[in-house]
Amino acid sequence: MQLGLIGYYSDFVVYPLVIAILGVAGLIEAGEESAPDWVGTMLICLGLWTLIEYVLHRFVLHHVPWIRDLHDRHHVEERSPVGTPTWLSLGVHALVAFLPVWTVSDFATASAVSCGLMLGYLWYISVHHMIHHWHPAHPSYLYTLKRRHAVHHHIDDNANFGVTSIFWDRIFGTARL
Repeated sequence: MQLGLIGYYSDFVVYPLVIAILGVAGLIEAGEESAPDWVGTMLICLGLWTLIEYVLHRFVLHHVPWIRDLHDRHHVEERSPVGTPTWLSLGVHALVAFLPVWTVSDFATASAVSCGLMLGYLWYISVHHMIHHWHPAHPSYLYTLKRRHAVHHHIDDNANFGVTSIFWDRIFGTARL
């Protein structure tokens, strides 16, 4: 969706605040004895985000009709403030991760799962913003991601679906350097 500048940049303010508040509340709820389990769950979900990012980019952003049209616009207007509104992405996180996990488990676990996934999402939107708006030094991690993403945008939109990592592209045979 086309966003105003406040809408575009709001994720970079709102997500760190939500992650911090939910993380503190979850760790307090977990208690000192269960804090390592909370951190472990959060880290697993942070890693899981990379697979979710790949699947969403490959199968949703490139194949679901209305969403594909919006994403195609991003491929043409790379630097315009096109993205998902914060209220929508937070709502999806709440409905798909936090509330279902809290329903079957407890608040501490739901907060760890949500913090991990939201931290992954924050990393994704941050990297995606940087590779479209910054000029990273050669040969850095960010430069490598920028180059891979440029191949996706300009040479082969059936390759390089991972924005923050090449791992799943290698696993599923969609990596193109």
